[in-house]
Amino acid sequence: MSSVFTMGNTVAKAAALDFGIQWCCWAVAAALRTEKFYDLAGSCTFFTLALLSLKWGRTYFTRQKIQSGMVMAWAIRLGTYLFSRILHEGMDRRFNNVRDKPGVFFVYWTIQGLWVLCTLLPTLLLNQKKRDRPLRKQDYVGWGLWGLGFVLEVVADYQKSRFRADPSNAGQFIQHGLWSISRHPNYLGEILMWSGLYISAASVLSGWEHVSIISPVFLSYLLIKVSGIPLLEAYGMKKWGATAAYQEYVGNTAKLVPFVW
Repeated sequence: MSSVFTMGNTVAKAAALDFGIQWCCWAVAAALRTEKFYDLAGSCTFFTLALLSLKWGRTYFTRQKIQSGMVMAWAIRLGTYLFSRILHEGMDRRFNNVRDKPGVFFVYWTIQGLWVLCTLLPTLLLNQKKRDRPLRKQDYVGWGLWGLGFVLEVVADYQKSRFRADPSNAGQFIQHGLWSISRHPNYLGEILMWSGLYISAASVLSGWEHVSIISPVFLSYLLIKVSGIPLLEAYGMKKWGATAAYQEYVGNTAKLVPFVW
């Protein structure tokens, strides 16, 4: 019972800090009518909670340190990339009808807080474990998936950045490299990473703690059904849908998983 209380207390502290960060950032963003630090705030929250939950647990087992390090490495990489991108582009299309509506803007920041908490839940529970277990094949499978996903996301983002930086590609869509076999390879990488971290953490979780499978499930739902793929697909159809080249690309290229779907 005490371990359940300790873990519940840790999750509660993490949730309070998580939503506190998002709502404070919302207040500033709403006053300035800007979304420029939205993604950066999310990434920084991931980094902060992963580090603090490790310190709160005070056990520092190998599995905990590796998992937390992976979360923090991902947060630094993605946060830096997204922040530099929005500074360059000046705006994020997702917020075109939102940044001037504080109430709706608040919902977006709250959803980000929910995304952070749900996605990070396996790591939060793992970092509060007081008893260690030897590393198992399951851990290496999970970390292998994370590594594959990390490489996919980094390479996909790099390829797209290089494509956009070339003036000759202005007004065109990318269809080479990883983007020739998946229309959203970066999102596939994201899903693989968090699925891998749940798989590794699950090697020491038990009972109700497996509710943390919500991490890859909720993330996948957001990317596939809500704020990721649907918005980009709609934008692509609006901008290039009338062209034969884009119709061919959509018809011949998997939406997410290469050669499957």
